[in-house]
Amino acid sequence: MFFHRALITGGAGFVGSHLCEELLARGTRVVCLDDFCTGRRENLAALRGNPRFELMERDIGAAPVLDLGDREGFDLVAHLASPASPEHYFRLPLATLRAGSAGTEHALELAERTGARFLLASTSEVYGDPLVHPQPEDYRGNVNPVGPRAVYDEAKRYAEAITTAYRARGVTTRIARIFNTYGPRMRADDGRMVPTFIRQALRDEPITVTGDGEQTRSLCHVDDTVRGLLAVASGERADPVNIGNPDELRVRDLAELVRELAGSRSPIEHIAAAPDDPRRRCPDIAVAVAELGWRPEIDARTGLRSTITARAEERPAPVAPGR
Repeated sequence: MFFHRALITGGAGFVGSHLCEELLARGTRVVCLDDFCTGRRENLAALRGNPRFELMERDIGAAPVLDLGDREGFDLVAHLASPASPEHYFRLPLATLRAGSAGTEHALELAERTGARFLLASTSEVYGDPLVHPQPEDYRGNVNPVGPRAVYDEAKRYAEAITTAYRARGVTTRIARIFNTYGPRMRADDGRMVPTFIRQALRDEPITVTGDGEQTRSLCHVDDTVRGLLAVASGERADPVNIGNPDELRVRDLAELVRELAGSRSPIEHIAAAPDDPRRRCPDIAVAVAELGWRPEIDARTGLRSTITARAEERPAPVAPGR
């Protein structure tokens, strides 16, 4: 499906900026809305000057968007605005809750007013610390509503609920549950596993693995995730769809792979596990494969190598002595 004009909330974030870029490459006119609480202007550097791209600094959770869309309309509203890493939602708990609650409703109101399709970027965190492996879309989860991750987990669960309510009002809605995504433009300071391991490896610092390192994660490169988001947005399935890579990696093995690809001398250091840290996280993507024809294409070694290269190129060059 071709989208003529799209609004992307959280479009200056890690995944959001890649989504803006891909839509522009497909010929869509894009309005990016972001309050820059965690998004970065440099993520949009390549888009500046593009006549089909517009940036608006706005907090979608603070107030309804009343001055967009009425003149020309949208045919896609994609809601990605939210702090997404523990480091950020621990620091911004109320903003995280607002992004999932009021922010989702404001984005849905705009979609309803303009007749746009609505895409919610939900998360695998709605499954909590899962008791079923891999996680299918009909698994209801094992979530602690008062735990340290609750502001993010419950905000996304509420976002799915209100999206479903607007679907009953006649809005065409789609829900993508995004599993662990990595790639260029991840903030080195956001506290998530991949950027932390890469930052430590490039500095030859100890790579800190939480717990025993036997817990697993499944990593999906951002290019695959963005393809998946657009497949969900374009598809006919209204119920949630998992978007992730079903190949599980032990965290300890991931740390060793990052060290190898970075050519690092970093030792592996084990630290205390975080509260409510899932032991296993792996998507069942049978629905995405069967109904959308989507599956990830980039293997972990290839994706991590390109991510490490991009991160190394972002680092400032050392200053020569005497300058």
